[in-house]
Amino acid sequence: MEEKEKNIPLIGDDFPEMTVNTSHGEIDLPNDFEDKWFILFSHPGDFTPVCTTEFYSFQKKYDQFKELNTELIGLSIDQVHSHLKWTEWIEEELGEKIEFPIIADGTGKVANKLGLIHGANETSTVRAVFIVDPKGTVRAILYYPAELGRNMDEIIRMVKGFQKSQEEGVAIPANWPENELVDDRVILPPAGSEEMIETRKKQEEDGEIECFDWWLCHKES
Repeated sequence: MEEKEKNIPLIGDDFPEMTVNTSHGEIDLPNDFEDKWFILFSHPGDFTPVCTTEFYSFQKKYDQFKELNTELIGLSIDQVHSHLKWTEWIEEELGEKIEFPIIADGTGKVANKLGLIHGANETSTVRAVFIVDPKGTVRAILYYPAELGRNMDEIIRMVKGFQKSQEEGVAIPANWPENELVDDRVILPPAGSEEMIETRKKQEEDGEIECFDWWLCHKES
C-alpha cells in the first residue's frame, strides 16, 4: 500500500522549518529557539473575547514558562498591525504587556502547513498548541474549539512532565504531581524481560521503589 504523504507535523516529527513574520520581526522556526523548548499556540483572531483572556493568562504565566527554558509564540490569520494594536489595547486596558511574539499569518500559509484550519472556516484558526523540545521535535499537539479557552497550568504541567520524563527516564502518571494513587511520584517503564522483573522485585525489597505489581512500579522523583 502506498504511504500517504503527511501534510501536517505529528507527535515525534521535526517541527517544519519556516520563516515567519511576527510582531517582533522575522523569526526562523525552529532554529531561533535552538536549545529551548517552545510553545506555538494559535488563536481564532485578535480582538476576540476568549483569545484576549488567553493572551492575558499566557503573559501572566510567562515567567513560569521562561523558568522552564520555554518560549511562547502565538499565531493567527491577522496582520502585524492588528497584533500590535491588540497587544497595545491589552497593555493599556488590562495592564499586561505581551512580551512574546505573535505570528502574522495573513495568507494562512503557516496555518495550513501546521493543520490549524479545521472545518469550512478558512478565515480563522482553531486553538491549537504545539509543544516543541530543544531538538525541534514535536512532543505534543492539543486542539481546542473556538468556544473553549485553554488551561495554562496544564500546559506548564506538560512541559514539566516532559522534562522530568526526559531527565529521569520515567513516565508521568495522571494528574501528576497530584496523582490519586502515587501522589507526586513517577512511574517506571514496564519490565520487558524476566530478568527485569526480578530486578524490580529486588528493588522493591530494598525499598528503592514501590510496586502494585511488577508491571506497575513507582518511585520518588
